[in-house]
Amino acid sequence: MSFTLATWNINSVRLREPIVCKLLAEEGPDVLCLQECKSPVDKIPMEQFAALGYRYMVAEGQKGYNGVAILSKLPLEAAGAHDFAQLGHARHVAAKLPNGVTVHNFYVPAGGDVADREVNEKFGQKMDYLAQMRDFFHAEGPKKSILVGDLNIAPREDDVWDHKKMLKVVSHTPVEVEALAQTQDAGNWIDVTRQDIPEGLLYSWWSYRAKDWGVADKGRRLDHVWATSDISSAAHGSRVLRAARGWEKPSDHAPVFATFDL
Repeated sequence: MSFTLATWNINSVRLREPIVCKLLAEEGPDVLCLQECKSPVDKIPMEQFAALGYRYMVAEGQKGYNGVAILSKLPLEAAGAHDFAQLGHARHVAAKLPNGVTVHNFYVPAGGDVADREVNEKFGQKMDYLAQMRDFFHAEGPKKSILVGDLNIAPREDDVWDHKKMLKVVSHTPVEVEALAQTQDAGNWIDVTRQDIPEGLLYSWWSYRAKDWGVADKGRRLDHVWATSDISSAAHGSRVLRAARGWEKPSDHAPVFATFDL
């Protein structure tokens, strides 16, 4: 079975329903994982998505904030949702595909503006969230699994527009990068995107604050596709759909794709 998966922080699934439909119609991934849906589950516009062939959804939602959803052409079996760091936020949901692959969809807290938990509660929440993800995967020992989502960390020097300038900016600080690496190691996860695209600058997020985001190109790779080591070699075709950042009323994130032959 071959299937293509995409992950996208949509920044309000109801507000941006037209561009979700555009992606589904034009790109046709078998599975689309959305983050920051900002909607209760029953308000997600499933009728429009079902009309395009996406009749299955597993989701966790809340009004106005957070929210994660897995849309699929393939049948889905709910596989749990965890409130890491006990924040009461809808930031994780998992589903199992017919071939037995479990997909984890994450929206890790952004962490605020100051990389110091003593003065910034949000940064502490982010670090606690990552620590509990690490402990969860260490205990679970995941197999035949894919982890996607907005992890809000750009780990590599070539995942940001300027490594030295970004070292003190939340999302690229050494303490965050180390925490993400520990989480990755705990589940024996392989960064599929960088497995396929091992070198070069690569971004999935560009700030709304940039007057001309495409020309400035001060991006970060915050959105990730990982796979457990037992299936990572089946992944290929990774890409970032940069053009989506320029669609009408866009998210500040672009979708990230990967295909798996399993």
